[in-house]
Amino acid sequence: MFKFTFKSKHITAGLWLLSVAALSGSCGTKADQGGYGQMPPLETDFITLSNGNTPVETSYPGAIEGKVNVDVKAQVSGYLEKIYVTEGDYVQKGQSLFKIKSEVFKEQVNSSDAGLKSALAAQANASLEVEKIKPLVEGKVVSDMQLRSAQASLDAATAQVAQAKAALGSSKISAGFALIQAPVSGYIGRIPNRIGNLVTPSDAVPLTTLSDINSVFVYFSMSEADFIAFKKAGNHKAARVELIMADGSAYIMPGKLESASGNIDRATGSMSMKAVFPNPDKLLRSGGSGKIVIHRMLDNVLKLPMAAVKDIQDKYFVFKLADSNKVAMTSIEISGASGNSYLVKSGLKKGDQIAVNRIDALIEGMVVAPKTVLADSLSK
Repeated sequence: MFKFTFKSKHITAGLWLLSVAALSGSCGTKADQGGYGQMPPLETDFITLSNGNTPVETSYPGAIEGKVNVDVKAQVSGYLEKIYVTEGDYVQKGQSLFKIKSEVFKEQVNSSDAGLKSALAAQANASLEVEKIKPLVEGKVVSDMQLRSAQASLDAATAQVAQAKAALGSSKISAGFALIQAPVSGYIGRIPNRIGNLVTPSDAVPLTTLSDINSVFVYFSMSEADFIAFKKAGNHKAARVELIMADGSAYIMPGKLESASGNIDRATGSMSMKAVFPNPDKLLRSGGSGKIVIHRMLDNVLKLPMAAVKDIQDKYFVFKLADSNKVAMTSIEISGASGNSYLVKSGLKKGDQIAVNRIDALIEGMVVAPKTVLADSLSK
């Protein structure tokens, strides 16, 4: 009984092993023949690159200034007696703004006037002396030397008259400076001083700032690379310039682009630029801020959907269709953006086929089932 049972167990085990081997062989054959063990190629959409024209926009933060900004300062020292305007007023050129106490200047004018009268009297006296001596010299009653001396005294008196006239003119100018008038038309800024304050020409803070804002300048800085690219484009004069105001809305009137400096700033590596905007409603004010947006058209560029680009550690890659329906992971450089597309600087050329979907599932050398789609259909 024991021997029979032992042999039966070995026979049963042998049959089981043969069955497993046969099944394994059968499965291996199906896998080798392309059965359920092999994955089909991944269906992937591709676009064909072509050159074309595309609108682009670049934006820069800007600072608003009036076309004319004038610091109004005292030109003589004295105590502020009157303030004729209030902050925010619009004034015309020549309108009175401030008055400095002028008594001392009036006295200086009176003193200079008296000095001039004295000098004129001395000049007249010296002239009489010359006229008196001339006939005496001709009659040889007195020597020629006395006439020369009298003439010298007249010349000195004449010089004193000129000096006195200059002193009187200077006094009158100083007296006129006591009344401070608007040098240009514009809006009054902050007035830090009050009546009774001592003001001097050396004060660091002006009496006020006067701003002409019939048109405004919006100053901004453009990087050297942007400036070079902008000039190379050749259509900078045709660029449309827009101002986005502090509340996020677009200013209704377009601007005109101008250079604010002829040189690159070595410290910042940027070019100072300005955009000029008309301001008939006085909505824009000096000291404000906004964002300059430059719209222009680029010719003959390669445009690539952002969805087709893989960003790895600040480097950009795409999957290009290669031979035998394999994909090649290709590094590219980008020069800018337009809407939902990148502008290709290098790495691709016209006619290249680029994967636009499933890029996270693609790997280098992977075989795909390509399907060509139109680039325009991706935005729909």
